[in-house]
Amino acid sequence: MSDPLLVYLIDDDRDLLRATKQTLELAGFTVSAFSVTSDALACLDAKQAGAVVSDIRMPQIDGLQLFDRVREEDEDLPVILVTGHGDIPMAVRAIQDGAYDFITKPFATDKLVQAVRRALEKRRLVLENRALRQAADESRDDLPLIGQTPTMERLRRTLRQIADTEVDVLVTGETGSGKEVVASLLHRWSRRASGNFVALNCGALPETVMESELFGHEAGAFTGAQKRRVGRIEYASGGTLFLDEIESMAPSTQVQMLRVLEMREVTPLGTNEVRPVDLRVVAAAKVDLSDPEQRKDFREDLYYRLNVVTISIPPLRERRDDIPLLFGHFAERAAARFKRDVPAISSAVHRHFRDHDWPGNVRELSHFAERFVLGVEELSPNTRLVAPDIDEPLSLPERMDRYESSIICEALDANHGDVRRTIAALGIPRKTFYDKLQRHGIVRSRFAASKSEPL
Repeated sequence: MSDPLLVYLIDDDRDLLRATKQTLELAGFTVSAFSVTSDALACLDAKQAGAVVSDIRMPQIDGLQLFDRVREEDEDLPVILVTGHGDIPMAVRAIQDGAYDFITKPFATDKLVQAVRRALEKRRLVLENRALRQAADESRDDLPLIGQTPTMERLRRTLRQIADTEVDVLVTGETGSGKEVVASLLHRWSRRASGNFVALNCGALPETVMESELFGHEAGAFTGAQKRRVGRIEYASGGTLFLDEIESMAPSTQVQMLRVLEMREVTPLGTNEVRPVDLRVVAAAKVDLSDPEQRKDFREDLYYRLNVVTISIPPLRERRDDIPLLFGHFAERAAARFKRDVPAISSAVHRHFRDHDWPGNVRELSHFAERFVLGVEELSPNTRLVAPDIDEPLSLPERMDRYESSIICEALDANHGDVRRTIAALGIPRKTFYDKLQRHGIVRSRFAASKSEPL
């Protein structure tokens, strides 16, 4: 969210309204103040709103009625109620009905600032999650090749340009980057979509059965061949044959595959009959076949025969801006599969998106999303040890909060969660230490060497 979220402040006491507005603005917030509730409701923009702070006791429309009206506009918009001591039971009931928080008069300005800051962080995450879901919905036609980075947009354009041609395609990319997804889309977007999409992992089958799998056999062609079998190549006729990890194909099979690509015909084992095939071949490799050192014993002529068009899929770490969108898609899919709600994406998860290298690429991210939905994903405590990012549009107090949080986490990590040693290292009282843990949402046990350590 690049635009600052607006705090709507409502209080019929004009002097208190003016003082509170000044306090929040000094803390770095953008504030729109109203002394009349109806004026606030008329100006409320749920797309821009970050939080509502309202006194309960007001003429005409009181704070509780305001809360009900805000819920009708957007039930996830946080509302903080300011109460007198006599209004506490009403505020508690409002909390039970979904109000975000309440603060009793007279209140310390720091308490209000922290409550607003937490509310805005929650609101920011809610709006980010909504944006991710909307972007995923808008990308349904291109699923599961999701991405809004220029690299992915170019990749989709290229696939659509060549999908309806008859050229063979070589797809390169790291493990888990989505090579089969690309092959499947080439098939689905082509005029061959009504035919079969036949996938074969060349590294998963031993050489002794690879020839039979690819070319098929007649009954009695070898010991155990009790009936005729149609090979993968012939079965893919009229459609697309996807050969994954083609660099693992045995040299003897490479010779036969070269003839298939040149002549578009197969001869099953146990017969001299030559059968024509009409297919498109999409091959995938996780190594650079243009490099002789990486190609090793893979035939050069077969490489050039396959290399009519080469599609290179970038690793996930080179398109980090796509990670939240991809994660949103995988989390929604996992939630439907496991019949769970998708939890809110916390700041720690967003930091993990940014800081992790994702060696397993899209496949690793998909598994991470499944664990996240199931509630079994434990992020390392070190994911909290992140210095403030000066490029983020944060106020000075927000940057100071992040910096303070990182210092506390570093001290906890260095002392393995031991409270006494951490307090000594930080040079602060025990009560202040625990207040700051609660304020920053830091879980001390994550840093502890043993959960049985005394507090």
